[in-house]
Parts: sequence; C-alpha cells; structure tokens
Amino acid sequence: MILKASQIHKSFGQLPILQGVDLAVEKGEIVSIVGASGAGKSTLLHIIGTLDRPDRGKLVINDVNIGELNQKKLSLFRNEHIGFVFQFHHLLPEFTALENVCIPAFISGKGKKQAEERGMELLDRLGVKHRAQHKPAEMSGGEQQRVSVARALINNPSLILADEPSGNLDSENAASLHQLFFELRESLNQTFIIVTHNEELANISDRTIHMRDGQIL
Repeated sequence: MILKASQIHKSFGQLPILQGVDLAVEKGEIVSIVGASGAGKSTLLHIIGTLDRPDRGKLVINDVNIGELNQKKLSLFRNEHIGFVFQFHHLLPEFTALENVCIPAFISGKGKKQAEERGMELLDRLGVKHRAQHKPAEMSGGEQQRVSVARALINNPSLILADEPSGNLDSENAASLHQLFFELRESLNQTFIIVTHNEELANISDRTIHMRDGQIL
C-alpha cells in the first residue's frame, strides 16, 4: 500500500470540508476522485500532497507517517516522493521546457548534467523533446501539459497527484493525456490519484471514488 489516509478531518473556520475520509491506494493504481464542486476533492488532494495538514487523522505515504515530519523534512519528502500536475500547468514563462522540468531535480540537489539528462529522457518519452529549448508561450496547451507531466516525474516520485489535468485541453489533447497516464503506469508502474470532472477519464481509471459533503460514498 503506497498511501493510507485514515479519518482525515479538515475545516476552514466553522465550515467542515472533510469529515472522516478513509482512502488506501496501492502501487501502480490509477484512482480518480469525482464529485460536485465543494465536495472536498481538491482539499483532500492537497492534504495527500502534504501541501496542507489535516485537523486530525493519519496520513501514511511509503510507510512514512506524514504527521511526524517537521516542515523542513516535509518539504524534502514532498519534493522527492510526490509529483503534481495541475489544470493550469504552472510552467515558469521565463524558462525553457527543459529548465522547467529540471527545477524539482535542482531543488533536491541533483547536478545540472544529471538533471538535464533525465529531463531530456522524459521529454523524449512524452513526445515533446523537440520543444526542450522552447518557452511555454511557444508551445500548445497539450505540449505544455506534457512538459508539466515530465516535471512531475523528474524525481521518480512514488505518487503523482493531478487536479483536473485535462480541464484546459480540447477533447483530442485530453484523450492523449489520459492515454499517457496509462502508458506511464505500464512502463514505470507509476501511481496516480486524479481529481477530475472528465467522465471518460473516470470511467477508464482502475477505481473511481465518489465524494459528497466531505465524505467518500
């Protein structure tokens, strides 16, 4: 089991967002989380991604109890073990595709040569090697999202978390991105947890989790 969340609670002020969520995910699984806006999907993803802490409950990733890590250790753990793909790809506009991909590797202390070799390998695997020296404004939306997936993979993370990853793509690019996730699972045994409103992606996932009012149904 790569992830186990137990009785996760989270409120903002007097508003309860998550109310006792339990979730377990195995290595190599592709899990979609669906539900109406306000159901708590993104809040749960942020907590699983260690970007936020629950008010109470236990989160274990790769046999590490996240609640026992101080802020510095938590940041190091997040950078090494978790990759993120967002609806808005958040590529830095002043950097090339390769430079954007390499940023998490540089943060983790990898040398420039090692990081760039790994970055080029990933860009090649994802079909955008020819865009390595291009800046985001010079790429299509689909290409930018593939670069953001390469960035998520650069440190060989245990887990990739995606929040509406195809929400800004047309249907053709969305389908291509979804297929890419499955190819990465087959070739790298990569684990994905994906918050999505895309019914096609939810239907082809290994498992679909439905949320409502801060709970898993």
